[in-house]
Amino acid sequence: MKFTTYRTPDGAARLAVLDGDSVIDLNRVLPEVPSDIRAALLAGVDLVAAARRAIELAGPADRQPLAGLALAPVVPEPGKTVCLGLNYYDHAAESGRDKPTYPWFFLRATTSLLAHGEGSPLPLVSERLDWEAELAVVIGKRARHVQREAALDYVFGYACFNDISVRDYQKRTPQWTIGKNFDRTGALGPTLVSADELPAGGAGLRIQSRLNGQVMQDANTADMIWDVAETIALLSECLTLEPGDVIAMGTPAGVGQSRVPPVWMKDGDTIEIEIEGVGLLVNRIESEIRP
Repeated sequence: MKFTTYRTPDGAARLAVLDGDSVIDLNRVLPEVPSDIRAALLAGVDLVAAARRAIELAGPADRQPLAGLALAPVVPEPGKTVCLGLNYYDHAAESGRDKPTYPWFFLRATTSLLAHGEGSPLPLVSERLDWEAELAVVIGKRARHVQREAALDYVFGYACFNDISVRDYQKRTPQWTIGKNFDRTGALGPTLVSADELPAGGAGLRIQSRLNGQVMQDANTADMIWDVAETIALLSECLTLEPGDVIAMGTPAGVGQSRVPPVWMKDGDTIEIEIEGVGLLVNRIESEIRP
């Protein structure tokens, strides 16, 4: 099942299921289902079953064409967004580093998230704006001290993520937080695919980034150093993963900073992230306007 989150004209984010080229607002058809995906997951709603029921019950007035809808990040306000750095062998190598012995975790703030179709700002303070195609995992059940063998039972679904990075700020400190948290630089969406529709752990999927139509990254999620199950197990040793949390699983080789000469995104560029079976995430780079 495929889900999305769209915005009403007043800016409210609403959870919907995709049915062909149309979307059905779950809360409109099934009022007992919260209109926010995180709230629905926290309430223990079986969203796949609810989506099937909504598709059965929806009449013409309950359907809206997907084309033309303003979207929100597919999880608009995750409790936390945990990201992995250097989680593909080839990306670690192009970054001049050996394979890490433990994942390089960092967090993203909600203000850094971005929807499919929205503009991502080229910062006033930097021109070193880079792309990173990533598989995002959305947690469906509370997880603490989970064994790797059972970890995938805690995954609700998968989405595309672009971990847009401001490289000079990322390198100003030993920790990457500041370069990874500029406003509207973490693109998430446009759809969330339930785990039952994909290979276990989202493994074996082709993942690409394209800048103005040119392929920049072309890899496979099977090439991760730490797969989804091991990542969930490692994180849950330390913290509680909650329904609606997002894990961004790192990027393969081909980022702009590692090219000779480096390639940075510019005003007017279009960046696409595509993952087999998951979706196509598209954003345009726009010069930031000073308030």
